[in-house]
Amino acid sequence: MPTTAFLTDSTLCIGCKACEVACKEWNGVAEDGLNWTGHSYDNTSMLGHSTWRHVKFVEHAPEPGHGGNDPELPSWSFSSDVCKHCENAGCLEACPTGALVRTEFGGVYLQPDVCNGCGYCVVSCPFGVVQRNPDDGRAFKCTFCYDRQKVGLKPACATACPTESIKFGEIESLRVTAEMRMEELQQRGMKDATFYDASNTSVGHTHAMFIVRGDPKSYNLPPNPQTPAVHMKKAWKASAMGAAMLLGGALLAFLADRGRGDS
Repeated sequence: MPTTAFLTDSTLCIGCKACEVACKEWNGVAEDGLNWTGHSYDNTSMLGHSTWRHVKFVEHAPEPGHGGNDPELPSWSFSSDVCKHCENAGCLEACPTGALVRTEFGGVYLQPDVCNGCGYCVVSCPFGVVQRNPDDGRAFKCTFCYDRQKVGLKPACATACPTESIKFGEIESLRVTAEMRMEELQQRGMKDATFYDASNTSVGHTHAMFIVRGDPKSYNLPPNPQTPAVHMKKAWKASAMGAAMLLGGALLAFLADRGRGDS
């Protein structure tokens, strides 16, 4: 089976949220409440148990050539966010029940019927993607449309995107596409364009890659995401030092007591 991935090009995103709707319709995901967040015109706000695709609205200070044409109004960018399906996935490492598995396509699939609601995956995700449903306690996230991939179909979000901002295919082919697109954007004067796949971190790389303009942090893409496992060496070292100190204290106490007995 080919290893697949998303390539989300925010320079092509128009903020229509067709991907959000397609994701919900195909997967039977409930609506988000449609509450007014006050964060730009985005009422879904963030990824969560009932938002597996989220089109983020990123407003900038007036910047000619970036977003809107009126230099007196804020400039706009949009980007469709999703679970990153990390190569070294913190959620997968932390799950104690086997609810999270790596599929033959390279994605990380969460089996809700196996999830016990412990929440370890929630705190172990470096991107803040996984969330528990408060109604039943189980965790949910993007499935990478595993059911569609098994029958040769593209994920619903990529199928619905009208501008092909969300591309889907074999991961190495998409990397070549991203490289060509970055060269094109640079030639067109978009010097702030960035390709993001977290390959320089302990995450390894992601199966959801992004092309964005400006600071990736504005798009929920942290500069140095880390899996929890990278902290284990420090934790074990501290535990070993603590155990050694306890053992040393016990030995000193034993020798001191023995010395008093001999005298």
